[in-house]
Amino acid sequence: MTRSGEFGEDGGGDDILAAEYVVGALSVEERREVAARIERDPVFARLIERWEVNLSPIQDGFAPVEPPASVKRALDERLFAATAAAAAASSSRGGFWNSLAVWRSLAAAAVLAVAVLAARPYLVETPQPQASRLVASLAPRESDVHYFVVYDARTADIGLSHVTGERQGGRDFELWVIENGQSPASLGIIPAGSTVHLAVDQALREKIGQGAVFAISLEPQGGSPTGQPTGPVVAAGDLRDI
Repeated sequence: MTRSGEFGEDGGGDDILAAEYVVGALSVEERREVAARIERDPVFARLIERWEVNLSPIQDGFAPVEPPASVKRALDERLFAATAAAAAASSSRGGFWNSLAVWRSLAAAAVLAVAVLAARPYLVETPQPQASRLVASLAPRESDVHYFVVYDARTADIGLSHVTGERQGGRDFELWVIENGQSPASLGIIPAGSTVHLAVDQALREKIGQGAVFAISLEPQGGSPTGQPTGPVVAAGDLRDI
């Protein structure tokens, strides 16, 4: 996690920290710390809100996923099987409708069911051969260029949010993926704009996985003429599951 103040006294550290929180690039413990700070620090809370607005266009490239019907059946079985058994036992003793324990069990199960169903979009995803969504913070390398990247394996879409840094006149930023120390493979020229998307060719999809590295190089206009980076690497970061 980028610590507060690491980028000096201008608040840059807090700005990056807020962005990492919004894209889910922090650990569980770090997210707890940031969530507690949001409650007590209105200025920092506004940074979080600003990043939520700035990054929301990235979601435009992600198709919603409908959970399979088997999920509902599995939830019902896990939530209500024990309650049904307790109710049957109590009924056989003639005290079901007067059993306080049974009514408490039913109430608790109902509350739990509502909570689980509400959280289902965040807990259940259609099985994928690899993590369905990956995120990377492409931090500056001897430059001021910083991008946040979200890759969706289901739609083969890369969403990039431009944080800082400008390309030089007559030059382009080119995005590369590096898998297991192999030679970089170009994912294409990064279009100008605060939030942009790149489609990934079928041949490159298998190279993009958790632990792979995304890097940005500064290239001649139109991209590298050699198929490999020719200019300096201005930003890089590894992909992580979210």
